Amino acid sequence: MSPRRLASSGIDTREWSSYDRPRRRTKPRTKQRPDYSSLPVGTVITIDRGRYRCRLDGDVDVTAAKARQLGRKSVIVGDKVRLDGDVSGTKGSLARIVHTEERATVLRRTADDTDPHERPIVANANQVVIVTALADPPPRPGMIDRILVAGYAAGVSPILCLTKADLASGDDFVDMYSKLGIPVITSQPGTDLTELRTMLTNKVSVLVGHSGVGKSTLINTLVPGVNRATGHVNDVTGRGRHTSTSAEAIPLPEGGWIIDTPGVRSFGLSHVDAQGILCGFRELDAVCADCPRGCRHTDDSPECALDSAVRDGRVRQSRVDSFRRLLGATAPR
Repeated sequence: MSPRRLASSGIDTREWSSYDRPRRRTKPRTKQRPDYSSLPVGTVITIDRGRYRCRLDGDVDVTAAKARQLGRKSVIVGDKVRLDGDVSGTKGSLARIVHTEERATVLRRTADDTDPHERPIVANANQVVIVTALADPPPRPGMIDRILVAGYAAGVSPILCLTKADLASGDDFVDMYSKLGIPVITSQPGTDLTELRTMLTNKVSVLVGHSGVGKSTLINTLVPGVNRATGHVNDVTGRGRHTSTSAEAIPLPEGGWIIDTPGVRSFGLSHVDAQGILCGFRELDAVCADCPRGCRHTDDSPECALDSAVRDGRVRQSRVDSFRRLLGATAPR
C-alpha cells in the first residue's frame, strides 16, 4: 500500500516506516588492491595437507599457508608466489601465500576424456619427461601420445625416456619418436645418464608416467642422496604401486629442477580441442594440409589425406590410429 493511501486511511506513516526492510549496510567498493610487489618470491616445491613448502633465494625453505582469497586450488607445485609473514624458515615458523605470479606454462590433464574439470599438474615447467618402461609394466604408446598432446598444448617440450631396456628392446620406439624430432633416452640399471643430465641442466622438467615405470629410480640416480622410495609392479594386475603421493620439485646438482609426480593411470584430454590434438601429431599435421575443406580426419572421412599417406608409407598406420582414437574419445557429445 502506498504512503498516500495509508495516510488517507488514518494510519501514521511514520510508525509504518519503522517496519520497512532494513537497508543493506555494505562497505563502499574501492578499486585499490593490496600491493604485494615488495614481498619476497618463493617457488612452491611441494604441498602436504594444506601446507606449502616454498624455496626462496639462498636455498631457504619456508612453510606457508594459503591466504583465503586465493581459493581452494589456486596454488600448485612450480608456482612462483609472494610470501608474507615469517619467511625465516626456522622450525615452527609459518608464512602466508598472498599472491601467485603469472605462470609461463601449466601442464594439465583431466580425469578422463569426458571430464570438463581440468587438473593442473605443475606450473612453469620447460620440459616434460615421459617415462615409459619397455616391460614390467608393458609400454602403452597411447599414453605416450596423450602426454605428448598435453605437453604441446601447454607449450612444454617433450623428452621420451624408455626404462628397463634390459627386459625388452626399445628400437621401435626409438625409431618412431626420434623421426618426429623428440629426444629419446634409453636406460637400464647402471646406464650412464650423462645425456639426460645435459638435457635437464638449468631447466624445470616434470617426470610423468605410470606407477612402476622407474621415475623414482631415475631421480635417485640423477640426484644422489635424495633417496626417493621405489616400488614394484603387481604380478597379477601388471600395475605399479604409487610411491610418490604428491608432486615434489627437487633441485638438480648441475642446476635446474626435476619434478617428480605420482604415477597416472589415465590422462584425459577433454581440455584440448581437435586442432590441439593434431598439433601433438606433427607429422600428421603436415599431411592434413592436403585434406579437402571440412575434413574431420576420421576413418570414414572421404579423401582424407591421412589414408593416402599411410598407403604411400609417409606415415605409420599406428600413429594415424592413435590420432583418430583420441579424436573420437574427446569429440563433443
